[in-house]
Amino acid sequence: MDRSCVNLNDPIQDAISRVRFAPTSNNLLISSWDSSLRLYDVDQCELRLEAPTGGAALLDCCFESESVALSANSDGSIFRYDMRLGNIKAVGNHDDIATCVEYSEETCQVITAGWDKKVKFWDARSASSRCLNNLGTEVESMSLSGLSLMVALNSSVHVYDLRYLYGPVQAKEHAMDIRIKCVRSNLDIEGFVVGSADGKVSLKYLGESNTENAGYAFKCYPKNRGRHHVVVVNDIAFRPSVRGVIVTGDNEGYATVWDVLNRKRLMELPRFPNSIASLNFNHGGQLLAIASSYTYKEATEREELPQIFIDHINEEHIKSAITSSSSKRV
Repeated sequence: MDRSCVNLNDPIQDAISRVRFAPTSNNLLISSWDSSLRLYDVDQCELRLEAPTGGAALLDCCFESESVALSANSDGSIFRYDMRLGNIKAVGNHDDIATCVEYSEETCQVITAGWDKKVKFWDARSASSRCLNNLGTEVESMSLSGLSLMVALNSSVHVYDLRYLYGPVQAKEHAMDIRIKCVRSNLDIEGFVVGSADGKVSLKYLGESNTENAGYAFKCYPKNRGRHHVVVVNDIAFRPSVRGVIVTGDNEGYATVWDVLNRKRLMELPRFPNSIASLNFNHGGQLLAIASSYTYKEATEREELPQIFIDHINEEHIKSAITSSSSKRV
């Protein structure tokens, strides 16, 4: 496995909130608290775009297409960026901090959420929008998989069908006394995973539950620290092309690869210098982008300049670890 560091002429000056690869290229979208959205060409090792937004921190970002991006901002605003033309346009606003943004190709909707306890749906083809009100609590994390939208609310995940937005299709209550940090979904396993502040990862399946697909939870901890050591699971990424493989990133700088279908820890990547704020695979699954950055959420974090690393992960190495008898079940 090879690792490289993203080197920018003008380093990112504040915490990184999200990194996401483009749908079909190795362009990496970066949102940060320094109020700028960046687009970095990993293949050419070149910064393609740096777009300041005028003061608000960028708390999330996503691609609408290869050339169009979106951000959710601390002043409640939602911005669309035409990266080919260099234009920035306001999509709309939340009444409080906007924390999450996704784009649905199936419905052509920009989907946002925030601390105003609302999920909003903006039609990308017109100025119209609709809203899910009275969720009861702030939305910290959200994930989209096909027509299923997963919204993390305290210790539960509400699953919405984008075709029927009048009530939750499912409300999954998790046996946790602590707020969910992140929710990430995946069509290949027809389910989602959540990471929590007490170091647990839970796998849940969509559809009717039975003994075979009811899901399970496991403790995520560094190998050299032991099962009783508690870390905060900040982010989770599904690896494309290898079904059921995820990578977790925690507040102590550890990224761990798991086979959630066979309940195995596959490998632990070399430790990163700071908390892992965000991580994401490219479309082929060969590259993993890791944002090593403080998050303003943990007292033990070091407020050093954030860094982005690109790990090259060999698919055969993953498959070999899956079949290895030495990989113990979690």
